[in-house]
Amino acid sequence: MSASASFSHVAIVGAGSWGTALALLLHSQKFPVVVWGHDPGTIAGITRDRENRIYLPGIALPESLRFTNELEELKSADLVLLVTPSKAAREVTHRLAVVGLDRKAVLLSCTKGVERGTGFRMSQILAEAFPDHPVAVLCGPSHAEEVARQMPTAIVLGSAIEETALRLQRVFSTRSLRAYTSNDVAGIELGGALKNIFALAAGVSDGLRLGDNAKAALVTRALAELIRLGCALGGRRETFQGLSGIGDLMVTCFSRHSRNRLVGERLGRGETLEAITASMQMVAEGVPTTYSAFECARRLQVETPIIDQIRAVLDGAVSPPEGLERLLGREPKPEH
Repeated sequence: MSASASFSHVAIVGAGSWGTALALLLHSQKFPVVVWGHDPGTIAGITRDRENRIYLPGIALPESLRFTNELEELKSADLVLLVTPSKAAREVTHRLAVVGLDRKAVLLSCTKGVERGTGFRMSQILAEAFPDHPVAVLCGPSHAEEVARQMPTAIVLGSAIEETALRLQRVFSTRSLRAYTSNDVAGIELGGALKNIFALAAGVSDGLRLGDNAKAALVTRALAELIRLGCALGGRRETFQGLSGIGDLMVTCFSRHSRNRLVGERLGRGETLEAITASMQMVAEGVPTTYSAFECARRLQVETPIIDQIRAVLDGAVSPPEGLERLLGREPKPEH
């Protein structure tokens, strides 16, 4: 079966950089694709210019790739990708449920975050709103800028239903993209969400000019913390040693494309969080996820020293150098 034969109509909810990149990818696979965005002005500009100048500049968009700000236009889709910021996921999902979807539609979460207060992963929000629909997740080291340019990338698709995972694998297997499958939905989502916090920490290290030794040590200990909290929240250790764990952690801690790493770097240079976020068009998911993860860790009594210090830095309770001093001043212990 060809990729295009597995689904007849794809809808993407979210017209940011990642939503646009995924739209291009699926359009190249000959799927009819429509992209929804909440801002009419942004959608009008993309439609007119055939370029997402705010979120993915420099990438030409085909005339046959449709953009809309009307959720009603997504009703007939049998594959729906949720690619909104995590803080908007519940509201948009509720609106989508009110509109109604094709009863056979598969919902695929491509958002990396954990809801504050509930501790829900994005797939849990989707499953709550669409209990009769298959729900899956997509994660892995996949910056939008490179996927849009068809640069080599590997991802992992998670679903509790093997048939759904295999259908999606056919869709997302292209000449430039290699797709793996897993049934550890929780682990895939948690790896993709938690790594953004540690990218903030890696950026702080860069901003303080601490050097390669310090950053390597920080990222290594970040992986240990990610596994510790991720397993407590229901993920499997081997998942965190794969694409949505180590893979995503590496790319977001070291890449020039990483918004979270950049926010951390600017914090390390002494800028305030308010000034940084006011200057950015796009969301750095590590900021809200820090608070969600901190709440989850306290509830489960999991030790998370890096997350704790990043939260303190974001709150302005400590400066980045003070946060580093607290980490280095912890009681000596065995590595494992």
